[in-house]
Amino acid sequence: MSKMRTWVVLLGMVICGFSGTALGQPAGDAQTPAATTMENQANYPIGKSIAIIGACFGAGFSAIGGGYAIARIGQSCIESVARQPEAAGSMFAPMIVTAAMVEGGMLFSIVVCLLGVLFI
Repeated sequence: MSKMRTWVVLLGMVICGFSGTALGQPAGDAQTPAATTMENQANYPIGKSIAIIGACFGAGFSAIGGGYAIARIGQSCIESVARQPEAAGSMFAPMIVTAAMVEGGMLFSIVVCLLGVLFI
């Protein structure tokens, strides 16, 4: 149960990161117009900090997932070569292409998370 609770807390932090800028913002009254988003973020830094934490968690999870996927691709290829050494030449190119596809997706998600930090 403790492991499940940890994942729920981490998921909550990531979700708060995406909606963190809405935390603590006043509803506004009839006398003054609603402030712009930048003004609200300057007045309420907790929302910006939670959003940055969420983006950092997203970038970290992307890096961990991509590294794990590439490690599994390499492991499978090495095991296949160990079982059938004469097929090593035909397994190398698909392994590299698959690892490059995983790495491209991983880097794209990390860039999106980091751009989220820059433009919050």
